[in-house]
Amino acid sequence: MRKIGLEEHFVTEDLVGYGAGTATVARPDAWREASRRLLDLTEERLAAMDAAGVDVQVLSLNSPGIQAEPDPAVAVARAAAVNDFHAGVIAEHPTRFAGFAALPLQDPQAAAKELERAVTQLGMRGALVNAHTQGRYLDHPSLRVVWEYAEGLDVPLYLHPANGFDVPHVLSDHPELIGPMWSWGTDTAAHALRLVFGGVFDDFPNAKLLLGHMGEGLPYVLWRLDSRWGFHNHHGIELKLGNPSAYLRRNLYITTSGVCSAPPLLCALLALGADHILFGSDYPFEDIVEAAVFLDNAPISEADRAKISYQNAEALLKL
Repeated sequence: MRKIGLEEHFVTEDLVGYGAGTATVARPDAWREASRRLLDLTEERLAAMDAAGVDVQVLSLNSPGIQAEPDPAVAVARAAAVNDFHAGVIAEHPTRFAGFAALPLQDPQAAAKELERAVTQLGMRGALVNAHTQGRYLDHPSLRVVWEYAEGLDVPLYLHPANGFDVPHVLSDHPELIGPMWSWGTDTAAHALRLVFGGVFDDFPNAKLLLGHMGEGLPYVLWRLDSRWGFHNHHGIELKLGNPSAYLRRNLYITTSGVCSAPPLLCALLALGADHILFGSDYPFEDIVEAAVFLDNAPISEADRAKISYQNAEALLKL
């Protein structure tokens, strides 16, 4: 069955330095191997895709990417340069690669314009955002312009984890829990909920948010979110749709990246429906063959398997 992977990372030599903080969460040998594979965009990657039966990778710049750059002007220039490079790779392999743009969110207006250029001129299918940008999250009022452009262009924003802006006290003496082991998922889920309660999806009802790693745990807690929203002090917040789960069921799409386990997949199917789940492998940090074999053998209907494998990606990304 055809497969399109939506969380498939790369990096360029001039941007490797931004990943120094990310490198600290991995074993040195594991990080060296991942770094080598991140830089490869042809022979080894294509061979791995062929071995797994993955037809298309939607490439994205590895975390934290451009967003780690403190100088907005440098971020704007580097985002444009890496998106141009990215588009060139896709042009060389148009049947195997598509792309999510990198955005210089340090300058919101420039980020919106770069998204427009990347989509309309370079053929990108949306953008991938690596967590916060110098401590600023996607619900910040200054970033409404990025959502305006994303909704207008009808492309998704993929919210991907990165190291947090600070370390919560509960994790302060447990570095093993910082990173993809635990904190990245909970931080990203909280970031997505900020979009709900910050009014982003009320302001932009047709906006589309992608989350990896089977939704960062959110499908599991939909009932609890609604129940406790009925109990909590709303602090002046009013949701037009009433309950938070309504926004997650409408605006949220998730990928299977980095989760090769049937119970979370079945939970996501029950919570969000098959139309909102797409395939991803989290290449090169997870085994692309394992990800593909898992989906091939998951205890789901063939109709749902086809939606997750490729049909939803074709529809959402207009592939």
